Amino acid sequence: MPTAPKPRQVISLLMLRHNTVVQASELIDELWPELPPPSAVTTLQTYIYKFRKLLLKQGLGNLLQTQPGGYTLTIPSSSLDVNLFESRAEKGQELLQQGDTEGAVACFEEALAMWRGPALADVETGGRLFSYTTRLEELRFRILELRIEADLENGRHRELISELKALVLAHPLHEHLHGLLMVALHRSGRRHEALEVYQSLRQKMIDELGLEPGKELARLQHTLLSDSPAEPREPPRRPTPRSPAPAVPAAPNLTTPVPTDAPVAGAPAPLAPPPSGLPPESRAPAPPPPPAARLPAAVTGARAAQVPVQPSPPSVVRESIGSPAQLPAGLAGFVGRGEVLRELEAALCGPGEPAADGTAAHIGVVTGPPGVGKSAVAVHLAHTLRPHFPDGQLYADLRGSSAEPRDPSEVLRGFLRALEVPHARIPEGVEECGALFRSRTAGCRVLVFLDDVASSAQIRHLLPADPRCALLVTGRRRMTALVEAERVELGAPSPEEALEILAVLAGRQRVAREPEAAHRIVELLGRHPLALRCVGGRLAAGPGLSLSTLADRLEATPRILDVARLGELDVRSRFAASYAGLGHQEQGVFRLLGMLGESPFTASQAAELLGRPVRELESVLEVLADNHLLATDRCADGIGRYVFDRLTRAYARECLEETLAAPAASEEVGVG
Repeated sequence: MPTAPKPRQVISLLMLRHNTVVQASELIDELWPELPPPSAVTTLQTYIYKFRKLLLKQGLGNLLQTQPGGYTLTIPSSSLDVNLFESRAEKGQELLQQGDTEGAVACFEEALAMWRGPALADVETGGRLFSYTTRLEELRFRILELRIEADLENGRHRELISELKALVLAHPLHEHLHGLLMVALHRSGRRHEALEVYQSLRQKMIDELGLEPGKELARLQHTLLSDSPAEPREPPRRPTPRSPAPAVPAAPNLTTPVPTDAPVAGAPAPLAPPPSGLPPESRAPAPPPPPAARLPAAVTGARAAQVPVQPSPPSVVRESIGSPAQLPAGLAGFVGRGEVLRELEAALCGPGEPAADGTAAHIGVVTGPPGVGKSAVAVHLAHTLRPHFPDGQLYADLRGSSAEPRDPSEVLRGFLRALEVPHARIPEGVEECGALFRSRTAGCRVLVFLDDVASSAQIRHLLPADPRCALLVTGRRRMTALVEAERVELGAPSPEEALEILAVLAGRQRVAREPEAAHRIVELLGRHPLALRCVGGRLAAGPGLSLSTLADRLEATPRILDVARLGELDVRSRFAASYAGLGHQEQGVFRLLGMLGESPFTASQAAELLGRPVRELESVLEVLADNHLLATDRCADGIGRYVFDRLTRAYARECLEETLAAPAASEEVGVG
């Protein structure tokens, strides 16, 4: 294994994605998440070459194959510890569902024994690897919880006390672990210690978060207060049928195992209903309470005996969060995008309610060229999804395409205030704010909408942790580091949808009278949604202007972007913001590529035009494509091609003309 950090990242990502094609752009995004250097492609090829040499020395050179646009590492699944871990974990959960708690414990212990340290402990992680390691640690922690719950079901409460005490010290605000410790202590006849655990956790939560423990933990505490002391020993209960356990979420296929007693990263999970664990002989006879007064089913999922409890006092019930509704107003006359909306809706909340069988919030990402309608689509979708997220909808414009993107800590503090966290309880640091935000949204159904994101690194601390939450993101750059996200690259709408945008703004009867001119306008503007809104607004403001006259004007103007402007709506300014975010070399290439026509071109053709080496130019073209200033296209011959849309090419030609007209033009035109 290489000692340099970046080659280790490449190898780790290839192993995590074994037996599938890993695109070169994904590897580059992992190695250089903010802005890849001009030599990124060449450097990556060097890392791949060195890795292949290592494999050849071991006689395994055929494992790494170069594929169109990327690489594949072929490894038998049985040779990776993580696959064995997942297999044993899945088997354990199947046994739990069948009521075989003894067999489940054995499988969970075998799975956890494979961990000998944090996942990818000796590898630096970018956004993509970070998401994989987080998921692995969350999965490991969930299996540890299931093993403890199964041990409690089997009557091993005394043996669990020391392990649970160590875990609550490592996770001082984790309500579920504290509840399990309280149950184990109570079943061992140490009810006073169980009550002390609750009081200690309650004080920490009030001091650090300004919150009371959740309702389920408060009910368990109230049950212990109202019950008589437990017998010293409770015989193990026979296995009983279980409700289906959550399926183990798919995890990446690489890990450096972790010891079962090591602290594990993970946000506090909402506390499942605790087991009563109260021996029948220790309870005074009482008439059966009404269903509303019964303690819910046990943590383990078994149908344990239900215990009568009194309603929790108001002082121990967790304060409910506010229900902020921060979504911006939807766009009047929103048209089309039906397929995109259905795809994102299914990813964020499934066919009905938000899915809760995973360990992470659902993420949807909408990217695309400047002015293509990313925010309009996301706002429309967010309003559609409001019924699925009754605990609130949070919104923030991260200004990622501006010269001064917003600080994530500022956004987090705003979210916490919207969730009714007292100002004095809001920390300064972004890490602490992020932890409090995850705690505050745990157990809730909240939609977080982040508009105009610069990169995946900007939102790392803004992710809600609860699987019933969802994150909706828009941005001009491809955010491939968000591995688990459903990503949609928005392009120009269909001719029919583009014509409908024009008709909504200019008037349907007007468009119906001049259908040919309307089609010309739509195509001359490249079906660009923002440009169509500008031109449609001009037509609405000038009822005497015919569509034919406007189409002729668009066809004749040397600077079509002058027409694609109406008040604050300005297509040129959107392109200018993306252009300003490029490096000097990328700007130079972008300007010169404007001399090409509207037909797709290869990197070789562009290199011939610019007089640059193909490999050097490929990395520049990928940067332009990542910023959606070039579209990618793979034709039937399998060769990747790039293409300008009509208005992007018009802006590139404007930049070239302005540079040629400026002083010392000969020094500025080149790609430097």
